[in-house]
Amino acid sequence: MKFAVASSDGENIDLHFGKASSICIFDYDDEDIELLDKYELDIDEDKHHQGSIIVNFLNNHNIKTIFVLQIGFKSKIKVDDAGIKVVVDEGSIKEAVLKYVNHLKFMEKPIEF
Repeated sequence: MKFAVASSDGENIDLHFGKASSICIFDYDDEDIELLDKYELDIDEDKHHQGSIIVNFLNNHNIKTIFVLQIGFKSKIKVDDAGIKVVVDEGSIKEAVLKYVNHLKFMEKPIEF
């Protein structure tokens, strides 16, 4: 699973989606999380509504999931329209990804009564 993280240091989820001037792309293969690349985007932190820049970046890199610290309403609409899943979390990338993967596995199991 290839995914992106709004991260300033490549180890923690610590950036708001619309202010994410640094995006890390990772690959997860059910065992290891590997950093593939880190990109610096031309985001002006003093301006609002720059989510389109990030959505275009994600689409150009065929990313369908991004982990962010926060996301605004207008940006959430843009990522939803682009078919990109947003996971809002904070802290360690590894812990957040494992939590997310475990949740996905749990949701795939049928409910037994």
